[in-house]
Amino acid sequence: MTDPDVGAIMGFSGFGKKARTFDLEAIFEQTRRTAIERSRKVLEEERSVERPYEPTSCAGRSGSPSRKGHTGDSTRSPGDSESGCDDTDNESEKSGPTLPSQMCRLDVEGESPVGPPLPLGYGKQQCETDEEDDEEEEDDEDENPLKRIPDSHEITLTHGKKTVSALGLDPSGARLVSGGYDYEVKLWDFAGMDASLQAFRSLQPCECHQIKSLQYSSTGDVILCVAGSAQAKVLDRDGFQVMECVKGDQYIVDQAKTKGHTAMLNSGVWHPKIKEEFVTCSNDGTVRTWDMNTEKKHKSIFKPRSVQGKRVIPTTCVYSRDGKLIAAACQDGSIQIWDRNLNVHTKFHNRQAHVPGSDTSCLSFSYDGNTLASRGGDDTIKSWDMRNFRNPLNVASGLPNIFPMTDCCFSPDDKLLVTGTSVKRGQENGKLVFFHRETFQKLYEIEVTDASVIRCLWHPKLNQIMVGTGNGLAKVYYHPVKSQRGAKLCVVKTKRKAKQSQTVTQEYVITPHALPMFREPRQKSTRKQLEKDRLDPVKSHKPEPPVSGPGRGGRVGTHGGTLSSFIVKNIALDKTDDSNPREAILRHAKEAEQNPYWVAPAYVKTQPHAVFATPEAEEEVEDDEPEWKKRKL
Repeated sequence: MTDPDVGAIMGFSGFGKKARTFDLEAIFEQTRRTAIERSRKVLEEERSVERPYEPTSCAGRSGSPSRKGHTGDSTRSPGDSESGCDDTDNESEKSGPTLPSQMCRLDVEGESPVGPPLPLGYGKQQCETDEEDDEEEEDDEDENPLKRIPDSHEITLTHGKKTVSALGLDPSGARLVSGGYDYEVKLWDFAGMDASLQAFRSLQPCECHQIKSLQYSSTGDVILCVAGSAQAKVLDRDGFQVMECVKGDQYIVDQAKTKGHTAMLNSGVWHPKIKEEFVTCSNDGTVRTWDMNTEKKHKSIFKPRSVQGKRVIPTTCVYSRDGKLIAAACQDGSIQIWDRNLNVHTKFHNRQAHVPGSDTSCLSFSYDGNTLASRGGDDTIKSWDMRNFRNPLNVASGLPNIFPMTDCCFSPDDKLLVTGTSVKRGQENGKLVFFHRETFQKLYEIEVTDASVIRCLWHPKLNQIMVGTGNGLAKVYYHPVKSQRGAKLCVVKTKRKAKQSQTVTQEYVITPHALPMFREPRQKSTRKQLEKDRLDPVKSHKPEPPVSGPGRGGRVGTHGGTLSSFIVKNIALDKTDDSNPREAILRHAKEAEQNPYWVAPAYVKTQPHAVFATPEAEEEVEDDEPEWKKRKL
């Protein structure tokens, strides 16, 4: 059947109208011409009244001007002349009102605003002024890097009462993790905290081992926890264990034959590019790399050696910024650097980097990867050029260091070097010292607290400085304008009110259309209603009193409720009768003999005559017996 036949049977003439088709190119072309005509009319009207500015190009352009010099090719209308456009080019840059900043941005960036296109040069003077101001501010900051230090405001996070020995920030800067000598690891969420600054989770992942290092991975989904044990652990963002490294056999001499560390760990960091790989160093004299997917064995092993070829203990280790090098500082004062893929010989080494026997506490690569900073246990900080590793570039001394994990780090612009100083508690104030990277000139210092400054982090995204101290505090320094998010999110939140004790109250239900007999009376005072509800045993869930008497409803009665307990309590355990039990029985003998009731009537005819020994007869028998037969009383 054809379509008309089906339509006739079903009662309609067709299956609907054909969809309309649009020629988009023709519509766009018509819109462009309309915009050109409107722009031409507007400019002609302005020219006829007065000329506040001269256009730099033809009025009939369809697009916006090019960014370079504003003299690029543009679409011209047929009625415009070439000379008219060129003559007004210089005048337009000097004349005309200034535009708002958003209009300047559109003019400079080459974007077309909503409405008719603006002539070239309109608002250029204002844009140039703003750009000059921005350039002047940048020049001032370049000349004086101290203006980049965010130290105008601070917040204090209370970790505990002992030393904060580890700090870590995730790449986005949303969470902070802190660890200390009290074996605790605390997680802080800047977006979830209020002004009370309380950690949202506290745990002890390594039991009774001091926390040495904490670091988020490059993706921020897991945390590397290095403690005083021989096994490093990987935790997720909520603190739950994901992986634990295997422990090696401590009775095997060759450390390459063991699957893991056999002594206390000193440090550990994540690979900057590969999110599953991390490196640890230990007192067993090895530096090992690990893969999260294979926790039963290390990935590769590096053995630092002294000048005599003997084993030395690495105190800290770190990856380079590109992840191709692994650097370790040792107890003999040396710094040894290996290629990540070649673990036999070192690529760079310096045997006399620091004083032998002093534990170098930190190694840090600059953001450009050309400079390595080392914080020594000999109260110095040094910078090294990776292209010439024989001699240090600069040395700064007089910086006390008594902790094996004192940090040093570079500023986000790579122009400053920051480290902390150690002091005896209560005598001086620990300081955060800033040095110029090139000249090692001491530019600035911050007195943090009356204890040592151990850990310091300068987050590049937040532009905030996190500091861990020896008295259990973690401080965050920030600037309200130069810093982003982080501590700024929690200081503006008011403290949450403490939840009131839960009281049982009956909610008042408003029923406007209910009958008077079903309408609930409204309570005028909440306090009175609470007092009434407190006295009501049903609303206050008053516990049932103990059962008195025999039990009922499946409940056991109290002592004395049953017959047996009554007999035990009142008869068997009655201690009021102190008489002789024989005398108590013989009191009833005369009555039983005269009026027998139970036993005697049944044996009246057969009962023999009872003969009992009297006390006098017993005495006579005892006298006749010899002494050795007498019973001892």
